[in-house]
Amino acid sequence: MSAEREWSRREFGKLALAALPFSRAIDQGRRARLDSTIKGVQIGVQSFSFRSLRGPDEIITAIAQVGLGSVELMSNHAEAAASRLAAADGIRRSGRGLSMDAFRGVRQTFEEAGIDITFLCYNLGRDSADEEIEYAFLMARTLGVKALTTSTQVSMARRIAPFAEKHRLMVGFHNHHHSSVDDPDDIVTPASFEACTSASKYHGINLDIGHFTAANFDPVAFIEQNHARITNIHLKDRKKNQGAIVPWGTGDAPIKEVLKLMRARQYSFPANIEYEYPGGDAVAEVARCYRFCRDALAS
Repeated sequence: MSAEREWSRREFGKLALAALPFSRAIDQGRRARLDSTIKGVQIGVQSFSFRSLRGPDEIITAIAQVGLGSVELMSNHAEAAASRLAAADGIRRSGRGLSMDAFRGVRQTFEEAGIDITFLCYNLGRDSADEEIEYAFLMARTLGVKALTTSTQVSMARRIAPFAEKHRLMVGFHNHHHSSVDDPDDIVTPASFEACTSASKYHGINLDIGHFTAANFDPVAFIEQNHARITNIHLKDRKKNQGAIVPWGTGDAPIKEVLKLMRARQYSFPANIEYEYPGGDAVAEVARCYRFCRDALAS
């Protein structure tokens, strides 16, 4: 057994033990608010980090065990949770057949676990019909989130703008960078972010500092220059020059520098952990990333 695996199991064991009183609080119907704000920097998690888990109950338990108080919830995870609530009420529906009332129950379920659904991530592509865009905004409004985040294309910004303005809800446009993709419509560069945000006052930036680093841009300078339009950031590590997604601290992304900038400037937008590198147990790896954040902000 490697030292890394020993650390993961040992740390996860501590987290699980620490979560026992909290689990009992949930069972007894009490609301225990989790606080993962460190020196003014709100640390949350993208629920994609727990894609290997089997369902919404496991995801809620995992977030609570790590001790994170906010989540950027993937739309498929929100729909799965809503479907379970609907099934419990004897309603057999899924996806866009769900009543929006079910999503109010989803928010309540997370709140009862001490977790705030701060953002809804709903990815909208070129083939998304207007009805789907409206559905995404209705889901977001019903969940009571601060903003809708989306992986999409630059050309979608103008299509999304009327819906954002109708619902008066911010949209955080998310950047990607893959070595196999070279499409000028992809959101990769500072210029592509500018094109998105110029389409509406409700358009903002969901900056993935790992992907931004892989595209050979400087996240620290970009955040300083554009902090007023940032809805939230994603924390991950990547190598430059379209390099791989790697365990934190082994790549080129300035995770520590970004966190220290947020602490120094007291930026109000959250920094969400997105566990995406090849690894072992998702809960243990997210806990490791959270510990990285605590250590960076403590120094």
